[in-house]
Amino acid sequence: MNGNDILTLGFVPGKSVGLALKAAREAAEMGQTEGDIVETLKKVVADPALYIDDPVYKQLAQQVSLDQDTKEDPKNRYHLDTYAPYKIWGRANIDPGAIAQLERAVRLPVSVKGALMPDAHQGYGLPIGGVLATHNAVIPYAVGVDIACRMRLTIFDASPIVLDQKRDKYRKILENNTCFGAGNAWETRRDHPVLVDPLWREHPIARKYRDVAWRQLGTSGSGNHFVEFGELEVQVQIETPLGAVPPGKYLALLSHSGSRRFGFEMANFYTEAAMNRHRALPKDFIHLAWLDLDTETGIEYWEAMHLAGKYASANHAIIHEQIIHATRFEVLGGVENHHNFSWKEVVDGQEMIVHRKGATPAGEGVLGVIPGSMLAPGYVVRGKGNPDSLSSAAHGAGRRMSRREAFNKFEWEHVKRKLKSEGVDLLSAGLDEAPGAYKDIKQVMTDQSDLVEILGAFQPRLVKMDGSDRKNYHPED
Repeated sequence: MNGNDILTLGFVPGKSVGLALKAAREAAEMGQTEGDIVETLKKVVADPALYIDDPVYKQLAQQVSLDQDTKEDPKNRYHLDTYAPYKIWGRANIDPGAIAQLERAVRLPVSVKGALMPDAHQGYGLPIGGVLATHNAVIPYAVGVDIACRMRLTIFDASPIVLDQKRDKYRKILENNTCFGAGNAWETRRDHPVLVDPLWREHPIARKYRDVAWRQLGTSGSGNHFVEFGELEVQVQIETPLGAVPPGKYLALLSHSGSRRFGFEMANFYTEAAMNRHRALPKDFIHLAWLDLDTETGIEYWEAMHLAGKYASANHAIIHEQIIHATRFEVLGGVENHHNFSWKEVVDGQEMIVHRKGATPAGEGVLGVIPGSMLAPGYVVRGKGNPDSLSSAAHGAGRRMSRREAFNKFEWEHVKRKLKSEGVDLLSAGLDEAPGAYKDIKQVMTDQSDLVEILGAFQPRLVKMDGSDRKNYHPED
């Protein structure tokens, strides 16, 4: 095999020819036939992203990807001057950077429609609070680094008065049945049916992280993740999957966390794959790199994302089961939803991929939970299925300042005094989660009154979060 043979396979003159010959020699030394090598080289030309991590063809794949990306000007190649339709809720309280991020996202050639929720703030690629519908493509960073981060609410057949009557008991229940912190895990591993999912064996990347996923099963991570007891006041009967909850006041348990290190690793691996595939995207678009769902890499990410969703749900299930067992109360009902995910949904009559990054699914009649802060109430809502928002709503109050700003602005003495005066008992948290770092949740709910109906309000009373000194936090945490 010589240089002319390589060129006839579709390679462009230059570095890729030499790298192709080098790869062919290595493959031959490993015992591959010339016919197999030729077929593999054809595949590298057709889809170099598939071979970005191949030990023999990695360098060649990177060069081929670069060759393809530099053939024409990025703006001409990607047609980034056309905006898909989008709508913004609560614009007055959203920082311009988040709006600019959405406006870049709707200029992608795969974008069909976008929306920005009133709790929005800047992230990477798609802003947190951003919703984006695409045609046959998934954007890993439009899902986020904490794949399938979600809320879970358990409503007990008990009065919230018990929190005042036996405060120490419920403090111990939270302390003994939760585990927080980046990298932290239970000393005794938990078990759950999610661990026997065949993808843990069959998926080429996910299988590398089954052990760490098992070690962290039933834990909550750091950042804005929490587990808390509180008072739920139901205003309109809630028909939950676990049972109907009539109007009244109830003891409730609310948790917020995601897929831990497993989801983080899947997000980063496939984001890099997408970025390698679209190296010619301008710098301010690169975190919006996508994977086509008719490619092997796109299918792999989609499968990994769904496995992360099952795993995140299992984390919550274990936490709630442990605490339910400790309280010995009967459960009246429960609500669960995730807000960092992509779904196949019908948009304007066609099946699209709908990304919700820090946004709650709010299809007609769909239940969800939108938290406030450790001080402000959260809400149980029922979606109205507004097509302009791609049937979505806010996922919380939303940050009004960065974590770094919060560390510099607030002092624990003042924060704890305020919490105590409002009847909130904080077991642990980072100062960057101070209530003042968040927007006004009541204003957020007002701004999206056309997206969801409020069924009940949850007031935190006993709050547990990661209390470690977090210096290396992720800006999307």
